[in-house]
Amino acid sequence: MPSPAVSRASRSTRTSLKAVSMAAAVTLLATACSGDGGEDEQLETLNIDFATYNPLSLIILENGWLEEELEELDVDVQWVQSQGSNRANENLRAGNIHVGSTAGSAALLNRAVGADTHTILIENQPEWSALVTQEGSDIESVEDLEGASIAATLATDPYFFMARALQEAGLSEDDVEVQALQHADGRQALENGDVDAWAGLDPIMAGAEAEGAELLYRNVDFNTYSVINATGDFVENHPDVAQIVVNVYEQAREWATENPEGTAEILAEYAGIELEIAEAVITERTNFEVDPVPGDDVYAAMEAAGPFFVENGDVDSQEAVDEALDSLFYTEFAENIEATDAEGTENAADEADIEEDDE
Repeated sequence: MPSPAVSRASRSTRTSLKAVSMAAAVTLLATACSGDGGEDEQLETLNIDFATYNPLSLIILENGWLEEELEELDVDVQWVQSQGSNRANENLRAGNIHVGSTAGSAALLNRAVGADTHTILIENQPEWSALVTQEGSDIESVEDLEGASIAATLATDPYFFMARALQEAGLSEDDVEVQALQHADGRQALENGDVDAWAGLDPIMAGAEAEGAELLYRNVDFNTYSVINATGDFVENHPDVAQIVVNVYEQAREWATENPEGTAEILAEYAGIELEIAEAVITERTNFEVDPVPGDDVYAAMEAAGPFFVENGDVDSQEAVDEALDSLFYTEFAENIEATDAEGTENAADEADIEEDDE
């Protein structure tokens, strides 16, 4: 795998570092394909996640496109549900999945704490996080959260959104009580009155909003991108399968862009929400028109989240965060992206091998 680059001295050094990373990626891909230095073993089953916060994964699962594309390689597909970026990262670290979808901030944190994972695709720029309160709450601004209790899922975009919002308001986590709950449990805690606010995540957040919850604070720039990650072993030893995954995601992205109504219908079904709520998520808070290769905007979004890793004690030093960012992206697959033309099959999802995440 590409070795971690030294920490950037300044933003101006990024171009050269990215060039080095891409060159290393090309060398690695060629080595893996030739069988030199890689495990020349047939992959029997691809373990990949799906999540309601990643609508493209739902489109792929629903249509059976990945199974169709991998059939000629004699590779089966097992789908594992992720309830949050933290769960996807846990499964990537444990080797339970080869490919997982997370927020960009979560992907960076995972690598910064030592996980052998790389981001292989930028798939979406969502406004999926906000601070949420109940209707009629006395809390009318972020400043009013001082002394309040906030539900948040640790190591996810909503958590870092909360941290940045507090900082902007002159507060810190020491000024609030953070209750660590998974996203759905956070919504329930808010509705039950167990917390004063919730760092929400779509589509769960959109469902709460439809039932009267209020978005206390929104800021699209505090959301990092939705990304697809893979383990180092998988990227090194099975680059052909990794490229197919990226290409199938491109087919899903093109389909979603052309069929927002159909995308909303699929999201509504999997998330168990009303169609109009899903439509709001897709049409108002989701942007599929993004470059699959990370650019300066992606780096900037992740750099902004990095200092909180150190402040919270998740990562020992800013240098470790910088080194993780320098080696996070494996761009070869996104640079060679080409949408597949899988036809799909009716009832593909009913026949798919699915493992649900009940936590």
